[in-house]
Amino acid sequence: MEENLLYQIKNLETKIIRLFLTEKENLCTKMTPTPTQFQIMEYMLNQGKDVVYQKELENVLGLRRATISGVLKTMEKNHFIKRMTDEDDTRVKRVVLESNAKKVLLKQKEKMKNIEKLLTKNISIKEQNEFIRILKKMQKNIERSNEKC
Repeated sequence: MEENLLYQIKNLETKIIRLFLTEKENLCTKMTPTPTQFQIMEYMLNQGKDVVYQKELENVLGLRRATISGVLKTMEKNHFIKRMTDEDDTRVKRVVLESNAKKVLLKQKEKMKNIEKLLTKNISIKEQNEFIRILKKMQKNIERSNEKC
């Protein structure tokens, strides 16, 4: 079973998330975003957008409405974002970054760099590039199979 590809991918993901969330400084604070929360904040800052819509995040991250809704609810509770009803269309929610989100994001980026260094130790650039190429190919395979449904 340990040679099963899906098992290995899931096992690695679990170890990365545990490492990310259980660093000593993270145990003392609740201001540690999960990887998905981190992606949302990074997307908003990289896009230079103060406001995005929940639907946009669903599409960009490829997550379902209920999943994004739960993530945003937690982010709101932790004061990373605010959700507001759109003035023009009350059916949609605007997502706005709180002022502390950028500071938290920069701190987390540094942690991610350190984790990536640990993960890639003794792995050549060529091997890393090949691994990324294969991962992207796998992602495309899944996307193509979803299109056929």
